[in-house]
Amino acid sequence: MTAAQGKHPRDSAVESRYLVMPSQANPFGTAFGGAIVAWIDMVAGMAAQRHCGTEAVTASMDSLDFHVPIRVGEIVLLRAMVNYAGRTSMEVGVQVIRENPITGEQTVTTTAHLTFVALDANKRPCPVPPLIPETDAEKRRYHNAEIRVQMRKDMRQKMR
Repeated sequence: MTAAQGKHPRDSAVESRYLVMPSQANPFGTAFGGAIVAWIDMVAGMAAQRHCGTEAVTASMDSLDFHVPIRVGEIVLLRAMVNYAGRTSMEVGVQVIRENPITGEQTVTTTAHLTFVALDANKRPCPVPPLIPETDAEKRRYHNAEIRVQMRKDMRQKMR
């Protein structure tokens, strides 16, 4: 594939909103981490599929950082975008933001990086389009993802 056949990070962007209900929270009124993780995986999968145009499956969640809690009744905004594309895999970054439904105040609560593999009709890994970062932020995310990809390769090599 040539650069002309590549895609921009914005082409994969997904944004989704949820309302935290009591069934998704612990006795202290804060959202279960598992509920947040499920939403993260869902929006990240959508972003990966938008990029590759095929089925994409979660290969790993490389980082998941909970910064502040989300309370029952708050709106959860998830933003996902492909940060990096390899040969058959993609790294998707997800940012989780809580929003006060009354004031509209927003706070970043969670960040995550997931790796997805594109699959063909036979459920075999298949090539993905190259990623073409344009903005400074996109270039920074791409560069940081390259570092994470190399770190994962180095770690696998050391563990053999």
